Amino acid sequence: MWTNWKEKDDPSATIPSHLLWDMDLKNFDWEECKQIVVERVIERGADQDFYTIFRMYGGVEGVREIAKNIKHFRWPWDANFVSMVFDVKKEDMLCYKRKQLREALLNS
Repeated sequence: MWTNWKEKDDPSATIPSHLLWDMDLKNFDWEECKQIVVERVIERGADQDFYTIFRMYGGVEGVREIAKNIKHFRWPWDANFVSMVFDVKKEDMLCYKRKQLREALLNS
């Protein structure tokens, strides 16, 4: 899907502040908070925001690995989106594993 993302990326683009509205961006550690950034772009980002996180976090493969380790998505379709567009099995996603554990505990 994003094989040509480098051609479409604007190197001067940054992540819009409205995606991280609850963060102090003056002291924000982009590397330490990469899961939050990727999560917010997946949930609410535009195409350019995806190109920007690809540039920031090691391309599509780097973002795929970060997305696999996100603990929770606000909406279930976000996990489905990650599974489809990044070609990740749901069973390999931390948010899916945590959901399965919660359901098992609640139903036992």
